[in-house]
Order: sequence, then structure tokens, then C-alpha cells
Amino acid sequence: QLQLVESGGGLVQPGGSLRLSCAASGFTLDYYAIGWIRQAPGKEREGVLCISSSGGSTNYADSVKGRFTISRDNAKNTVYLQMNSLKPEDTAVYYCAADGSRWCSQEYDYWGQGTQVTVSS
Repeated sequence: QLQLVESGGGLVQPGGSLRLSCAASGFTLDYYAIGWIRQAPGKEREGVLCISSSGGSTNYADSVKGRFTISRDNAKNTVYLQMNSLKPEDTAVYYCAADGSRWCSQEYDYWGQGTQVTVSS
């Protein structure tokens, strides 16, 4: 069974950090670009960052520049989203998704179930 599983979400105070993980099972992430997408309550889904199969990253959200970074560890079949200096407006469900084109085309073949991130004092 092909599956993506996110973890690492939770409640954090403004200014804090979280690291989200996206682990694949049933397939190898080496040949996929992986994107992180978030959806806040009452808002449309928003692309955050993507990393290609070769390791290049694409930023889709100006609001996270300088605060969020994406990385991958192919040996662990896992992609990470490091989120620093978190703000209340970062509160959302965060999804990872796999793009079989290997590039960040934003056309995803597989999605995880999402992990909740809440930034609040």
C-alpha cells in the first residue's frame, strides 16, 4: 500500500519552531518531488514549499520565506519541513504530497492525511 504519513505537528507558541516529517511507505521517495501544502480554517489550500527529486527547492508562499526550509533524507525515505519563527497565521493543517514528475509541477499523485499545526499563546 502506497502511503505518505505526516508527523510532528502540534501546539506551539508564537516564535517557536516545529519540524514536520513526511515518511513514505510502499514506495521510494527518491523519484518524486515532494511538496508541503497547508490549509487554514476557512481558506483555500496553499502551496508552501516543494523539493525536487534532485534536491532543489521551490517556495510558493512569500509569507514563509526565511522561516521555513524543506529537506529530504532519501536514506530514511523522509522529507522534512523545518518551521521557525512561527506565527499565528501559520496555523493550518499541513499536508505532504508526492509529484511523480520529479519536478515541482504541483501535480501530486499521492497525499498524506495531514498534521495539525497550531500557533497560539
